[in-house]
Amino acid sequence: MRRSTWSVQDAKNRFSAVIEAARRAPQTVTRHGKPAVVVIAADEYARLQRLELLKAPGFSDHLLAMPTDDGAFDATPTSSLGSPPRCRTIFSSAR
Repeated sequence: MRRSTWSVQDAKNRFSAVIEAARRAPQTVTRHGKPAVVVIAADEYARLQRLELLKAPGFSDHLLAMPTDDGAFDATPTSSLGSPPRCRTIFSSAR
C-alpha cells in the first residue's frame, strides 16, 4: 500500500518522496491532523486548468444572463437633469 497522506513535518523531511508519490496519485498534507493541501502532478494540474477553462462561461453567456428591463425601471431622460456643473479655477496663476 502506497502512502497518500503526510504530516507537514514528514512532507518537509521527505519532500522528494512526496513529489515522486504525487506523480502517481494526489498526496494530502495534513496540519494538526486536518487536510491542509494536496500535491498533484504538474500534468494533472494543467489538465484541471484546461477543464476549468472549458467550463467557464463566455462573454456572450454573461450577456444572455443579464436581466431584462420589464418596463418597471423609471428612466429619467438626461435632458431633464440640466447642464453639468461648471468647474471653477481654484488656483490663479500670478505672474
